[in-house]
Amino acid sequence: MLKRFQKKTGPVKPEEPEAQVAENKDTDAENTDAGNEEINEAEPETPEDDAAPTEVAPEMDDSTETDEDSDVEEITEVDELNEEIIALQKELTESQNKYLRLAAEFDNYRKRTLREKTELIQTAGESLLIEILPVVDDFERGLEQASQAEDMDAVIEGMELIYNKLKEFLSNRGVKDIQAIDEPFDTDWHEAVCNIPAPTDDMKGKIVDVIQKGYTLHDKVIRYPKVVVGE
Repeated sequence: MLKRFQKKTGPVKPEEPEAQVAENKDTDAENTDAGNEEINEAEPETPEDDAAPTEVAPEMDDSTETDEDSDVEEITEVDELNEEIIALQKELTESQNKYLRLAAEFDNYRKRTLREKTELIQTAGESLLIEILPVVDDFERGLEQASQAEDMDAVIEGMELIYNKLKEFLSNRGVKDIQAIDEPFDTDWHEAVCNIPAPTDDMKGKIVDVIQKGYTLHDKVIRYPKVVVGE
């Protein structure tokens, strides 16, 4: 029966002593170390620089560069707009100051002109009155002499002298009387008071009589003569 069991399982190996097992383990370890040394000798040594991993620079993304350019352009535009706003504000301030100065100057001019106009109206006839005062003096002296004079011809002569002096004064100032007697009636120069039958045929449409004389100042009518027209 023992023989039948050995056939099935094979011959049984005798157990090795513990010392022999330890020796075999040491031998296997030495063989393993020797094999590793041979492998290391077979592999070529790699320089440290080659062994170190090479750092690759990260590639720049096109979209990132475009965003950065856009940001720079926007900053530039904002700066330009700020400078333009500052310039416009400065120009506006200068315009406002200029307007205020002009308004103040115009107001002063208006007040000065109004004052001068008022003074001119009040004193416009000052020189005229000063020059006409001697004629008034002559009239006063003539009236005194007329009240005491017995010769009326002398009084009339004195009055004529004063009248001629006044006429000369007016003529020197550009005042002239308008000749109307026997002149054709003209509405631009005459004012008709009434119409009467003409004494002769050649007086029809002409001025027969003058009720009030008219005057011009430098060829401008300042008073129309009041006349009677023949028909």
